[in-house]
Amino acid sequence: MKEKTVSEAIAYRRSVRVFDDKKSIDTEKVKKCIENATLAATSSNMQLWEFHHITDHHILEKMKPICLDQNAAKTAKQLVVVVVRKDLWRQRRNENIKFLKTSYGNKKYSEYNKREKFAFNYYKKIIPTIYTDFLGILGMIKYIGFNIVGMFKPMYRQVRKSDMRIVAHKSAGLAAQNFMISMAAIGYDTCPMEGSDTLRIKKILKLPLGTEINMVLGCGIRSENGIYGPQFRIPFEQVYKHL
Repeated sequence: MKEKTVSEAIAYRRSVRVFDDKKSIDTEKVKKCIENATLAATSSNMQLWEFHHITDHHILEKMKPICLDQNAAKTAKQLVVVVVRKDLWRQRRNENIKFLKTSYGNKKYSEYNKREKFAFNYYKKIIPTIYTDFLGILGMIKYIGFNIVGMFKPMYRQVRKSDMRIVAHKSAGLAAQNFMISMAAIGYDTCPMEGSDTLRIKKILKLPLGTEINMVLGCGIRSENGIYGPQFRIPFEQVYKHL
């Protein structure tokens, strides 16, 4: 099968509710699509995500009731759980610093140019300032302080604990879309599911308390009646604003 173009894959992608029981999908091809997911844009290149690729029959069976017995879960050949790992921000920050040192030639700090020093300071100073919090208290203090400064000049204001959760979930959502488009390009189907018992999913996947489930993606080949109806979108003129 010829791989679809980006536009063709976007048009082909639908949220498939019922997958064909007689048609299987290749685990390695799905894994490759997950690799494409990791190439998605991500805030500050922090990559605060994980992708749990479920192919084991017993785990798939356990996931069905946890996904509230949705048909997309009950008929899926495989599942991909997109997990937000905001709890790993220190580790991912350090990985970025390590990458920068290698990219810039492992020089002494004094030998770095202005742009290179800015990159290091971003991860060493700004990232900890934004991500460090304690029971939401520090985040609120930062929010008030940043907004006071913002009265006099443009200022980043999304510094509360809830704001950083949104940032991490946005990045995870971008990665999930990369995955779904990649799947569509090779003729595979997906269904993003938000309806699930996320606490039980975390227990099955043995995830730490600080993790969050972004979505569960059912994977397979659409059945004849797998799409419940024609695609509806609000008229483009209502959502497109040209300034």
